[in-house]
Amino acid sequence: MKDIHVATEVLQLFSSREAWEYWLVPFQEKGNTVCCYGEEGHEYKRILVELEVLTGKGVEIKYLNKEVFARLLNRSYRQEQERKNNSSTSGKRSFLHGLIEEAFQSYASDIHLEIYEERCRVRFRIDGKLIERHVIERGNYAALVNQVKILANLDISEKRLPQDGRILYNEGDDKFDVRVSSLPTIHGEKIVMRLLTRHVELLDLKNLGFSKKQLTDFLAAVRNPHGLVLISGPTGSGKSTTLYATLRLLNEETSNILTIEDPVEYTLQGVNQVQLKEEIGLTFTSALRTFLRQDPDIIMLGEIRDADTAHMAIRSSLTGHLILSTIHTNSAWGSVSRLIDMGAHPYLIADTLVACVAQRLVRLLCPYCKQEIKVNDSMLGVPGSVKTLFKAVGCEQCYYTGYRGRKAIYEVIPVDGELASAIREKENDVEPYLRERKIRTLADSATELLDTGQTSLEEVITLLH
Repeated sequence: MKDIHVATEVLQLFSSREAWEYWLVPFQEKGNTVCCYGEEGHEYKRILVELEVLTGKGVEIKYLNKEVFARLLNRSYRQEQERKNNSSTSGKRSFLHGLIEEAFQSYASDIHLEIYEERCRVRFRIDGKLIERHVIERGNYAALVNQVKILANLDISEKRLPQDGRILYNEGDDKFDVRVSSLPTIHGEKIVMRLLTRHVELLDLKNLGFSKKQLTDFLAAVRNPHGLVLISGPTGSGKSTTLYATLRLLNEETSNILTIEDPVEYTLQGVNQVQLKEEIGLTFTSALRTFLRQDPDIIMLGEIRDADTAHMAIRSSLTGHLILSTIHTNSAWGSVSRLIDMGAHPYLIADTLVACVAQRLVRLLCPYCKQEIKVNDSMLGVPGSVKTLFKAVGCEQCYYTGYRGRKAIYEVIPVDGELASAIREKENDVEPYLRERKIRTLADSATELLDTGQTSLEEVITLLH
């Protein structure tokens, strides 16, 4: 049976306790009648009478088989066990730690605690998408937020301004930082907890998604004693992961590596990492200026976001330092245009830019539920032929998203003499140069994942055009 989704606003008709007690999930309200899903074979006669007396409304039940109903109820409402302990600090702490543990086991990157006028919910970001996991009672929300703030060393009396902090999660063999951000909203404080769980010592460039040639070109670029290497892509495309894996490779006893980051997500033994603090004047530009007096070999800038930082990065690479950084552009070669827009001279870019890289994260289809489909190739620009692809379906293994895990795809452009000349001459169309050098594009990598059944057409369609 196709997976059932119920609108969030409809679920608030029942509290979590009521849904589990009555063994019902509301899905529609029609006048004085509430339509609910129930379990096939369950006895509801007494419950219907009780609900009519309590609510003054009639109840209609649409029956589902036992497995489908149990899955729906579990996904829609959190079962509140040990309710009598919820008023105690240990109970709230246990619930919070259980929430973090659940997110960790689900490979979630973030936990969102959100409050609305009549309802509160918990969402996990899994494989880049937010998925609602729990509904919690409004009366328990403020206490949960306070518990988070206490553990993160935040001021629980300050509810009007945003705050940032950290929680050290240490349970059994699992030890990692949880970055906490609070944001005042019209209904209360929204909390986002980011789980910094990736073991950076396990990061290896060979495992990230580079093709063999791309990895060779990228390694040649970062092995340069000086120059500028830029990684581009939107927020959440994995740029920081690539940078950390690169630093881990370059981290040798004979090298002095300095980083300025916002924020420092993972600590690297042997690398001097600095946290950006713009409120006291510690910006990318000021830190970079100081770095040059620290005898560095390699400098990592979290992001080139303005003209001053761009000029300092180029100047630093001209004076014999290797600069690694990220920049927000849609393509690898777009990094050049972005630097020029920031006021950098083309001849300086040509003399310093060693390589520009673009990357994206593509969700992979769940191997347990993906389905084979036939697609007319006209959708991909080749009319007249039909090819076999796979589509997302959804099951318990993938939290009914149809996807499980992600993979990075890359476009790596090493800047040689001819491309440097194109930069000096401000040539915008370098596609012939790239084709001649057999540069693998993001579209090429996306097509390969599509053709091998690793992802769906919907996931990569924007990269194919």
